[in-house]
This record gives sequence, structure tokens and C-alpha cells, in this order.
Amino acid sequence: MRLKQPRLIVTFHTTTAAMGMELACGKAGLPGRLIPVPREITAGCGMAWSAPPEARAQLEAFVQQENITTDGWYELIV
Repeated sequence: MRLKQPRLIVTFHTTTAAMGMELACGKAGLPGRLIPVPREITAGCGMAWSAPPEARAQLEAFVQQENITTDGWYELIV
């Protein structure tokens, strides 16, 4: 079993936006990966971006710069 740890979870309205985040962050070398949306959160799309909480400011600036539409930003232990 994986050890649970604090994570920044970013949700999206569409799968296209989630995949756009994955592609853009991969090219930019930003931390994180796509995961299924945790049960504690409801979202329009079933995918979410999981990253270290300390990367929040960097990711928020990045999604604005890249015009990636997000649904919500959460900090959870997952």
C-alpha cells in the first residue's frame, strides 16, 4: 500500500483540458501526473492533475499563461 501524503489536486471540466494539462506540463518539465479524481471531490471530468502542494503558485501561473481551463484546486492527503 502506498503511503498517503499531501497533494495538490487540480480538476477539470473536460478530459480534453486534463490531457492538455498533461501535455503542457510535460513539455515545460513541471511536476505532477494525471490521476482519477479522488472520491472526496466531484468534478465534471474523471481525471485530475496531482502535484506537490508547494508547486501550486507555479502551476496556477502556468495554467493562466497556457489558457488551460480548470474546475477546482484542492489540497488533500491521498
